[in-house]
Amino acid sequence: MTLHDRVAAVTARIQKRSRPKRSAYLDRIRRAGEGGPRRTTLSCGNLAHGFAACGLSDKAALKDDVVPNLGIVTAYNDMLSAHQPFERFPELIKEAAREAGGVAQVAAGVPAMCDGVTQGQPGMELSLFSRDVIALSAAVGLSHNMFDAAVFLGVCDKIVPGLVIAALSFGHLPAIFVPAGPMPSGMPNDEKARIRQLYAEGKVGRDELLEAESKSYHGPGTCTFYGTANSNQMLMEIMGLHLPGASFVNPNTPLRDALTAEATKRALSITALGNAYTPAGEVIDERAVVNGVVGLHATGGSTNHAMHLVAMAAAAGIDLTWDDLSELSDVVPLMARIYPNGLADVNHFHAAGGMGFLISELLDAGLLHGDVTTVWGQGLDLYRQEPRLGDDGSVTWQPAATASHDEAVLAPVAKAFSPNGGLKVLDGDLGRAVIKVSAVKPERHVIEAPAVIFHSQDALMAAFKAGALEKDFVAVVRFQGPQAIGMPELHKLTPPLGVLQDRGFKVALVTDGRMSGASGKVPAAIHVTPEAASGGPIARLRDGDVVKLDAVAGTLTVDVPAEEWSARELASEDLSASHVGLGRELFAPFRAAAGPADLGAHVFGAGL
Repeated sequence: MTLHDRVAAVTARIQKRSRPKRSAYLDRIRRAGEGGPRRTTLSCGNLAHGFAACGLSDKAALKDDVVPNLGIVTAYNDMLSAHQPFERFPELIKEAAREAGGVAQVAAGVPAMCDGVTQGQPGMELSLFSRDVIALSAAVGLSHNMFDAAVFLGVCDKIVPGLVIAALSFGHLPAIFVPAGPMPSGMPNDEKARIRQLYAEGKVGRDELLEAESKSYHGPGTCTFYGTANSNQMLMEIMGLHLPGASFVNPNTPLRDALTAEATKRALSITALGNAYTPAGEVIDERAVVNGVVGLHATGGSTNHAMHLVAMAAAAGIDLTWDDLSELSDVVPLMARIYPNGLADVNHFHAAGGMGFLISELLDAGLLHGDVTTVWGQGLDLYRQEPRLGDDGSVTWQPAATASHDEAVLAPVAKAFSPNGGLKVLDGDLGRAVIKVSAVKPERHVIEAPAVIFHSQDALMAAFKAGALEKDFVAVVRFQGPQAIGMPELHKLTPPLGVLQDRGFKVALVTDGRMSGASGKVPAAIHVTPEAASGGPIARLRDGDVVKLDAVAGTLTVDVPAEEWSARELASEDLSASHVGLGRELFAPFRAAAGPADLGAHVFGAGL
């Protein structure tokens, strides 16, 4: 199938824009990869330290430097449900490595925080920066120069993007991402949302709310709604860093374990010691990045990737912009209805045909680059298949479904739910922002109403509880950006704003903070940049200013005479209370160094 004209044009533009940085990046990783494994450059003392704790057979193998050594970078902890299954993975990987004639060692453990635990809490102000800490932590582990390839164990929100940045910083090493899989389905997502809204209205108590939440998040594995964590898994597969069909197999099942073993064997087979050398920095090129953007739009994925994809691309010397995302959104149809864009969860998506069907449809429509390098081999056609457990307990692959098993959850391109992906870029007097409209009813795509200004989500919650928001309004929650307080998600605002919208009011949100990857039915212009703390125009807004959020025209404007607007002083806010406690004082250098949201909001500056 011929590549779609818009996909081809956007890709060519990214390639041209990125050429200087991408060329320098490729030169760097190719120099790093020259000469094969680097353990030969280590002194005897270096090497002895590196394998001192190994068993005799592994130690003997590493002494001679003739077998590949696989580094395991794990985000395991047993508080985070999505990552608890990783407890067993290092031993599975080590055993599979030995069977394949190699060695595996845990190179690094990286932090993994759960946004579900920290939503609305002070710890959420560290969440975005945890991505960069994860990248740094993984880099420390891989800096020992003991490894020929790496497997990365991570699932959730900032964790996978951080691991990708690290993998690309060591882009001369092959890298395979190994997921843990989603927990089985629990309470239906629409019922969970209903009880949350009843709680916000004071119609049910905390006991009922906790019972509902516990039935929704009930066991090991990823939360099953389609937020950032599951968007991560989709991205890793469609960008060629997973094995085919690996994304959404439940944890602690024979197939999940077999896929982990198979990923290990594949990682060992694509090192520079063999004939299929596949460094991560060559896998993630401009075409792979565009494939990731297309997958994000086709599935209605997380708005957080408007930042994460930009930051990941930058780590490979690729200059991805919000304009690229917006232009691709216009031509990529929405094929999936997964909560919050529908009632189904990722288990239903997987059962309906999952990634194999999605990739096949997008390839046949000319919306994906098929001529890419993946960890599984050359060409994305290799991902038109899905894994099954063979009689001997190993993985076998069969062709992916040619028809959806449930078109209400996963539709073919010809019957897509929407002609575009629903992620829009807004420009105007108030700066730039992104909005996800795939779950917003069309009649709410344009909201024009007076602004009500808040400097915290708690202040908005207090106004809601006091009955002060029973009217049409645009809630402006500012001083939430990366330089202000670390750009937390404002997930607590979804239920009250939803209640007001359901009561018939015209309601929208404008913020330089983030909303959850599960942002839903209330129109929300998020990631506003420049942020208020850096002098962005959002800091000029006053209560009562008429703000217009127009997701059809792609604008975010305010109706104030130009002379008055330019003469206004910028609002300020004492943010010191958000700069201490729960470790926040340690992140002052991160807040100072953070870049703007449209450049990925990372702290690495010119280093990426």
